[in-house]
Parts: sequence; structure tokens; C-alpha cells
Amino acid sequence: MPSQSAILDISLAPEGERKIEWVSLHAHTLNSLRRSHLEDGSLRGRRVAMAIHLEAKTAYLAWLLHEAGAEVAVAGSNALSTQDDVAAALARRGLRVYASHGADPAELDRQLLQTLDLEPDLVIDDGCELVSRLHQRRPQLLPKVRGASEETTSGILRLRAMQAEGVLKLPVIAANQALCKHLFDNRYGTGQSTLTALMSATNLLIAGKSIVVVGYGWCGRGLALYARGLGARVTVVEVDPIKALEALTDGYTVASLSEAASIGDIFITATGSVHVIRREHLELMKNGAILVNAGNFANEIDVPALTQLAAEQREARRHITEYVLRDGRRLYLLVQGALANIAASDGHPIEIMDMSFSVQALAVHFLANHARELTPGLHPLPEEIDREIASTRLRLLGVQLEEMTGEQKAYLQSWRSND
Repeated sequence: MPSQSAILDISLAPEGERKIEWVSLHAHTLNSLRRSHLEDGSLRGRRVAMAIHLEAKTAYLAWLLHEAGAEVAVAGSNALSTQDDVAAALARRGLRVYASHGADPAELDRQLLQTLDLEPDLVIDDGCELVSRLHQRRPQLLPKVRGASEETTSGILRLRAMQAEGVLKLPVIAANQALCKHLFDNRYGTGQSTLTALMSATNLLIAGKSIVVVGYGWCGRGLALYARGLGARVTVVEVDPIKALEALTDGYTVASLSEAASIGDIFITATGSVHVIRREHLELMKNGAILVNAGNFANEIDVPALTQLAAEQREARRHITEYVLRDGRRLYLLVQGALANIAASDGHPIEIMDMSFSVQALAVHFLANHARELTPGLHPLPEEIDREIASTRLRLLGVQLEEMTGEQKAYLQSWRSND
């Protein structure tokens, strides 16, 4: 194991290698863009720091950047999602890896800071973990950083807050806002992977159950869609009137959480906010209710309040904690309130992350070539890059697009009335 890595056990690497190899066989879009873009030398000699959910798909992205000539340092963005065998495989391949499953908050913080010791030119971030630490804990490194790319809704919210305060000192590509990311990753990826994790962890039937989805952004839309597809009765909780009206028009029941708390069998949060399920809601829940978080941070469910309400708690199954309340009711929490789809399963399907990481790869490639043209602050992924990713994916799927005729193009570009 290279001396600059800090992982659990290098002997786990063979299993991690098999996982990464499986991803490589199915990440067709990323593989194609690797040949057309990443191998052009733009990343040669660059230093890339990454905070990611360290599993096989993210590891493959890190490996491709390494193969493109970058020096790469990787930290897990969530200790419960880190897969030690994958971390070992990357370390054995020569990347700097600072990650271990189950690391406590202090150790996780140390690992993220170790990643920044690379003194990066470029950053791939998840939840604004590295960018926030650069500004608060390593400000002397900021002049060296050309730019960053942010993967998540939660991270974008934090970056917007930094920008509003005038403290964001580097350009950041809002990868999460790219159409090829959020239309597919947030909706279909979150929907499938969260329900897969829920069913795997509980071994329970979804059909006929009352599922309460808290939040109707793109992740919430996907959760509601997949839950209904599996036969659940879905209630949506929202604070935004437009999103609430959209959910109602999509055919879901819309209610406040106080109204929904007593009827839900399963509650899934996806808001990017804090303590959306609180003590007053927990007190109303029926015996046997299951709590699941699909948001990036483990604070959407007020776990301290749940702990205070409980007379006792125990591990009911792997990934499930049972809380026995003083009145005898039992509530069940998946993976301590952490991001369930990646902490209790393998995360999004490979084909979904193939597109998301194509966005990240080309965002970093763009920053390597054009960061000096950007002002500090949030920037969209250029539309032509977004469209190229979609076109590449369609071509690989054998899908041919219709083309507009000259007459149609002229018509759409004209404003004059035709007699």
C-alpha cells in the first residue's frame, strides 16, 4: 500500500478490483468520453482532490482521472457509504485514499483534510465537504485551486449560501444542476436505489403500504414514482406550493407532516434540509413505522429526539435500529438516518452514474482548460457539454434522432407573419 494512503486493510483489494471491473464493463458513456476528451492531455499533471461516496462507481471515475494523468486523492464523503475493499483497490492502484467504513466524525474530518494536503488544482465535491474546508480550514490553498465541481443538491444549497455571503472564492460548476445529472440521477437513480435499499434491509412488501415522501424535488419525484410503481399508497409532504400542486396533479395525496405522521407505514425524507421529521411527528407515528433518509446528510430525521423518546433501542436487523418508546410503540430507523441507498446498499445503478460521472469528468476537463475565464461563484455546466453527454449516450444505445428540415429551422428563427 502506498505510504500516502490511510485505509482499513489492503488485503481487501481483490474484491474491490472485481467491483470496479464490473463498473468498467457497463460505464459505456464515460468510457467513450474518456477516449474523446480525457485522453487529450488536459489533466496531465493536475492534482484532483475528491470527496465522494467511496464505492465502485465513484472509484472508477477516480481511476479514469488518474489514467488521464492527474494525481488523485480521494476521501469518503460519508463513513457509512465507504466500501473498504474498493478503497483498498484504489490504494493498490496508486491513488491517495483516505477512507474507512464507520469512521467517527473526527476521523472523517481528518480524512477530508488529508485529501486537501494534496494541494489540489481541481476539486470534485459531494455536499460541499471539501470546498467548505478549503475556505474555513485551508484558506492558504485557495489561490492554487482552479475550480471545483459539486455533485449534490445539498452541496449546491451550501454553495449558494456561501455565494450570498460573498465568501465563495473560487469558480464551482454546479454539476447537480446539469440536465444529464438531476433528470436521471436524482429522479430515477434515487427512486430505484432507495426502494432497493429499503426492501433489501427490511425484506418487507411495499405494495399496499402507506409511504410518506417528504420533499418533492427531483429526488422526491423519483421516490414517489417508484413507490407507487411498487403498489404503495403515496403521500407527499412539501413546503413549496408549486411543488405541492405538482405532486397533487401527479396523482399523489398531499398533506402536512403532522397530518401524515399518523397514517404512514414508511417515511422517506429527501429535502436537503434539517430535522424535517421532529419529535412532534415521531410522537404521532404508528407502531412499526419505518424511517428512511434519502437526503445527503444524516440530519433530516431528528435522531437525537428519537433517542430521547425511546426507553430502549437495539439492532433489529443489519442496517435497522429499533427504538422502543415508553408507550410500547416501536419505530425503526435505517442506517442511523444516513443516506440509505448508499449506506445500506450499492447506491444508484451503474448506467445512471455513468451519466452523472460523465458530467463530473467533463466538468473537471472544462475547468482544467477554462477555469481562468470564470469568476468566483457558481456556474452551470455549459449546455453544449450537457447535450454532448446525452447525444453520446443515445448513440451508444443505438437511438437515432430526427433532424429538422431547413424549412423548420427557418420557421423557428423567424418572427414575421406569413400571409
